Amino acid sequence: MDTEQDWQRDKDVFVANDGPDRLTPGPLARHFAQLTSNLLAAPTLEDVLQRVLEATTAMVPAADLASFTLLDAAGHFHTPAETDEVATELDRLQYRFREGPCVEAADPGGPAVAIAPDLAAEPRWPKWAPAATQLGMGSVVSTALIRGTPTGESSGALNVYSRSPHGLDAADRDVLLLLATHASLALATTDAVTRAELQATHLRKAIDSRDVIGQAKGIIMARRGVAADAAFDVLRRTSQDLNVKLADLARTLADRHTEIDLPAG
Repeated sequence: MDTEQDWQRDKDVFVANDGPDRLTPGPLARHFAQLTSNLLAAPTLEDVLQRVLEATTAMVPAADLASFTLLDAAGHFHTPAETDEVATELDRLQYRFREGPCVEAADPGGPAVAIAPDLAAEPRWPKWAPAATQLGMGSVVSTALIRGTPTGESSGALNVYSRSPHGLDAADRDVLLLLATHASLALATTDAVTRAELQATHLRKAIDSRDVIGQAKGIIMARRGVAADAAFDVLRRTSQDLNVKLADLARTLADRHTEIDLPAG
């Protein structure tokens, strides 16, 4: 009985905001409270995942990019939601190489958290780590989602990329574990059909983005006489400098290529 009274007293102190001797929830607690409210109001699973990603970049200051990886029953990886197409490219390279933090954390037999504090000195992923460094990334954390979907056959990970080496610290990892739990609960309430529709929708968006990025790359290659990788790097750096999503920048260049050009440096 004393324990219940103590719990109620602590609860009353926590929720009360008036008085100098009262405890006020900190910004992190308020962020999670707002996230919970947003997730309950989200109309679709895609909205749920996007809202978790938005919360991720808000709660983890060093999180420059974020994405979700899902692994289906057939062993196929896909990225159903991301903050930028560069995150999709980082994930896609892991799927192709079959190495990297998100494929490790998304694997049911893998670690709960896969961390690389400094990608430039990361020996575990000899193909992916140099490619991620070339795309401007310095560190990464992938946190496994809790397996609890109705079929029990889907698993995944929340991936966070920072351009700064050692940019993601232990406190950030704790926040990401909580964010991954929120995402896991959302996934657990959806059925296989909804997840399949989400995958199909994202595939269509990915194809559209890839097409327009390809057009923009072609314009840069023709204008400057550079290879495809160099053209993509121009797009990536410019989107980063302007704080504009890569696909949006590519679409603008493709639509208005007679009017504008991208910086050379």
